[in-house]
Amino acid sequence: MGTEVTVVGAGLAGCEAAVTLARHGLSVELLEMKPAVFSPAHALEGPAELVCSNSLKSNDPETSHGLLKQELRRLGSVVLAAADEARVPAGTALAVDRELLSRAVERRLSAYPQIHYRKGVEVRTFPEGDVILATGPLTQEALAKELLGITGQDGLYFYDALAPILEAESIDRSKAFFASRWGKGDEDYLNCPLTRDEYDRFMTALLAAPRTPLAPFEEACYFEGCLPIEVMAERGRNTLAFGPMRPVGLSVDGQRPFAVLQLRSENREKTAYNMVGFQTKLTQPAQRAVFGLIPGLERAVFLRYGAIHRNLYVDAPRVLDERFGLVGLPRVRLCGQIIGVEGYVESLAMGLLAGLFVARKRLGLPVAPPPVETAVGALFHHVRMGGKTRKYEPMNIHFGLLPPCEGRGRAPRRAAARERSTLALEQWLLRLGGPGKEGASCPLCQPQP
Repeated sequence: MGTEVTVVGAGLAGCEAAVTLARHGLSVELLEMKPAVFSPAHALEGPAELVCSNSLKSNDPETSHGLLKQELRRLGSVVLAAADEARVPAGTALAVDRELLSRAVERRLSAYPQIHYRKGVEVRTFPEGDVILATGPLTQEALAKELLGITGQDGLYFYDALAPILEAESIDRSKAFFASRWGKGDEDYLNCPLTRDEYDRFMTALLAAPRTPLAPFEEACYFEGCLPIEVMAERGRNTLAFGPMRPVGLSVDGQRPFAVLQLRSENREKTAYNMVGFQTKLTQPAQRAVFGLIPGLERAVFLRYGAIHRNLYVDAPRVLDERFGLVGLPRVRLCGQIIGVEGYVESLAMGLLAGLFVARKRLGLPVAPPPVETAVGALFHHVRMGGKTRKYEPMNIHFGLLPPCEGRGRAPRRAAARERSTLALEQWLLRLGGPGKEGASCPLCQPQP
């Protein structure tokens, strides 16, 4: 059987789309430009590389991110299964060893003979036939120009920033201590506490530090959920102390510190730690100097400096149809961050949906989008309708995207939303072919190889 669908990009969304197609029996060509070509933010040769944080956010089903993961596990997400395998301690968050995750996803791809995974192929123009474009927010220039030529856009983008990664042995353990994240979960985070005076010195240096300049034609347009710390600091000297550095649930000699930097392990060996919430565009010398003012990091060795990169996304409600196809070229569908969802899990969710939409059409089967009462459906609704009355912007999953539930108090309303979501997802699966615990006919519900 020849190739029936081409998926461009073996990131989280592309891998999820490819497996969804293969589980429906379709032949898939999965094209990835690495290792022949790397974007400025990528380093690993394998698929499903995490570029920014190594955390996929909360695993707690009482949160919106946990609810989305719960739904995607029910839908058989291949990337989440790999993430569970590659998990590292991070309290209630699902954090992973990046290299283990990539290898786990690649093993799963190889288990499907329908998937032809081709590395080192840079796609500069749209392939023939059905295409799913999952090239992400760092889509290479040639393909981005062709895409923007069809959509008619000339500059929809925002900036994303990376947090530094430090060598574990270079952190002064006499000043840092292990504890949970904000009083929840196990003691998986290494904490560097600051007094008020230490925090003030740090803030003064941070606000005065040189930053990596933007190109003259570029506008600083950041995603609110991933602001550089220096941009947050400009909003007020205590912004960080009440934001990523808030010392919730922490104590030093019986006293709560004024602020704290939390470090999360990057790998299972705990040889590297990520500076949680410290995405930055400071110059590299400034990062060494400013972050060295934090107690415990005076001699820190940087395995990766914080950085900034341009993220591209399309105005999805206006340029994509109801199944993620380009209005001007519907055989080409988009998924992942490039369609305006922010976050790893949100991106792979849209990859799963794109694969489902293409597979059902190829097989001559009807498919309704997931109901808006589900987290997956709420994200779909954002992509379809999120910019109809205002400027379209990237969005993480949150309970505000779901229809409101009646009742007093946030906890009861969210509990009702989770219960409603579970029921709505099962009803949707029944319409797709039935999840039947004794033997499902819907490929999404079948066991993975």
